Amino acid sequence: MKTILVILDGLNFSVAQNCMGHLQGLCAAGRGRLYKLECELPSLSRPLYECILTGVPPIESGVVHNQVSRLSKERSLFHYAREAGLTTAAAAYHWVSELYNRTPFIPARDRHTDDESLAIQHGHFYYADHYPDSHLFDDAESLRLRHSPDVLVVHPMNIDDAGHKHGLSTSQYRNTTRGADIILSEYLGGWLAAGYQVMVTADHGMNDDRSHGGILAEEREVPLYVFGSAFSLSEAAPRQTEICGTLCELLGIAHDKPVCRALLG
Repeated sequence: MKTILVILDGLNFSVAQNCMGHLQGLCAAGRGRLYKLECELPSLSRPLYECILTGVPPIESGVVHNQVSRLSKERSLFHYAREAGLTTAAAAYHWVSELYNRTPFIPARDRHTDDESLAIQHGHFYYADHYPDSHLFDDAESLRLRHSPDVLVVHPMNIDDAGHKHGLSTSQYRNTTRGADIILSEYLGGWLAAGYQVMVTADHGMNDDRSHGGILAEEREVPLYVFGSAFSLSEAAPRQTEICGTLCELLGIAHDKPVCRALLG
């Protein structure tokens, strides 16, 4: 089955639960389910992109802060998919390109990528945290319509940007989350109708100091929404390290990552 992974950067669990009305409505109608994840440590972006996409926690991957700028040494979701002959794509922050395609990121070369030899074959990568979520989702949908990827990662940054500018307990942070929910409401139905299995999660949360990186619950607790016919919608306790392997299971491809079997129907 084809898969879409949406990583809403910097989204705290409680704010997702309270502000994402469309996703919560689908869950209430029995068309999806929300689970609570505790992100790995440190609760920083680049280390947790690596964790989500490889199943390896930061302490083991060596990507322990945001300035570790090098190719990943792990096998990622993209690598497994490519080895299985599947098509990969991502609309994401440029650190994802640096982890799995080429580093350092050179915008003129790497911002728009179409290269069958790379782990992420088709990509639109941005490098400004305020790059509009609306544009990023349009970038992702363009990749889906043009390339029909088996694996598509969608990674907007505006929620995290609002958190760093204003903090967790602010209208700006909450309203940016509501905005992402509205954008998802435009695309999610079409993705499901096209047969995609969809996960919506976050790398880390946010605190009232306008930062993250530590062990506070508001920094570590993040949502995992699942939508699609392959999910059981039953009780489960998924871990962030199990996202990669669970997506590989949905794709039906060989891998050696941990899996949350309870998520799968």
